[in-house]
Amino acid sequence: MRELITVIYLLKVLINKVRSIFGYIMFFLLVSSSLFSQSTFNSFLKPSDSLNISRRNTVVITEATLATATLVGLNQLWYADYERSSFKTLNDSGEWLQMDKMGHVFSSYQLGRLGSNTLNWAGVSEKDQLIYGSTLGFGFLTAVEVLDGFSEEWGFSWTDMAANATGTGLYVGQQLLWQEQRIVLKYSFHRTRFAKQRPNKLGNGLSEEFLKDYNGQTYWLSANINSFLKTETIPNWLNVAFGYGAEGMLTGEANDPLFLNQNRRRQFYLSLDVDLTRIKTNSQFLKTIFDVFNVIKVPFPTLELNDNGRVNWHSVYF
Repeated sequence: MRELITVIYLLKVLINKVRSIFGYIMFFLLVSSSLFSQSTFNSFLKPSDSLNISRRNTVVITEATLATATLVGLNQLWYADYERSSFKTLNDSGEWLQMDKMGHVFSSYQLGRLGSNTLNWAGVSEKDQLIYGSTLGFGFLTAVEVLDGFSEEWGFSWTDMAANATGTGLYVGQQLLWQEQRIVLKYSFHRTRFAKQRPNKLGNGLSEEFLKDYNGQTYWLSANINSFLKTETIPNWLNVAFGYGAEGMLTGEANDPLFLNQNRRRQFYLSLDVDLTRIKTNSQFLKTIFDVFNVIKVPFPTLELNDNGRVNWHSVYF
């Protein structure tokens, strides 16, 4: 579980940084569009048809630097608040109704997809994309898990490792089987009343709750319909999505003596979705934007079934 919390912490920092520099980025893009032609910009973003050594080196050096800096920073700034110990393991498989494990699957899958896509941009072979790119998430999260193992507060979790392997396997398996991602792992969030009951654990404010409140998180397997049915009557970007979430959780364990009446329950969802990467456009800039935002499930009417046997209908579900 610790890996997910550390990744969440880093995402929170990145969000705050993005807020402060977003205006500069937009200004840069506007200036760039006036200085460079659209064709030049598209040419830069377009994946190379063959190995581009300068791009490959840029990708490798950047990813290695960011990963190293992140791990060193976590070790010096985050883990320094807790006592060190000899290496130990823990069993946290029953916590948070496995929502934290879904976070591990999601993080490993998306980091692996990022690693593979950046190498594809550099013209690296498909084989090397799978070997060195798609395993980026698994490798990084494994390193964080090892740091957990030497922390008195936490411990090395084999179930977290299994979740990390599942996320990587979901990406690699589809590439080997279909040479495409027919089933995409996505995320959605809505605010809940539970964060206000325990803001120090579940987040205080939208930016924290988005990352820390498991009650409002839903993880989706979004499957492209046309990839399986091979029909022209359905838009190529239309997906059917199967979601998993949980609610009523104030602590990881159900039998916490301080929070006995949590009314914890699992939730299963059926909805539609849009695969933004399958929307046709000649703009490499738009393709890049669509690829980035394709991690988020598009809101649609949704059918919910919880483990109490109750069926709910949401006209629009986030």
